Amino acid sequence: MIDLEQALQDQFDPNGICFGCGPANQKGLRIKSHVEGDYVVLRYTPKEHHQAFKGAINGGILGCLFDCHCNWTGAYSLYKMHPKDKFPSTVTASFDVRLKRPTPYGVELLIKAKAVEISGNRVTVEAEMFADDKLTATCTGVFVAVKEGHMAYRRW
Repeated sequence: MIDLEQALQDQFDPNGICFGCGPANQKGLRIKSHVEGDYVVLRYTPKEHHQAFKGAINGGILGCLFDCHCNWTGAYSLYKMHPKDKFPSTVTASFDVRLKRPTPYGVELLIKAKAVEISGNRVTVEAEMFADDKLTATCTGVFVAVKEGHMAYRRW
């Protein structure tokens, strides 16, 4: 059962070391994805060293935020379809980030993601990033639940 008050990462991978979403990675981004209605939502305030140039966040950091958050959205979406099963371990098959405008430094970012297609163990997720209520980037990705024998199986 999902605890809506707690981040998905803290519930299902408290010892995770992923740079983007691992709660145990002291040098990572340590994102927190929360279920809010039909969306999985991330609120994140980048640090000064995440800038590409003065005032704008590096595109690679934005890609990492999308990759990890959308992966968790995919896993949650599969779990929601089969809540009696264990929370699935998912990996990124592909993701495409579209940068719409520079994402400013010094403000909280909001990423809203949701599954738009589920086919077997594959989930297509779409997400939007906002800074100061302005759309700065979008992402579409495909995430796949892995089985025993895969290095990411039961990593959480």
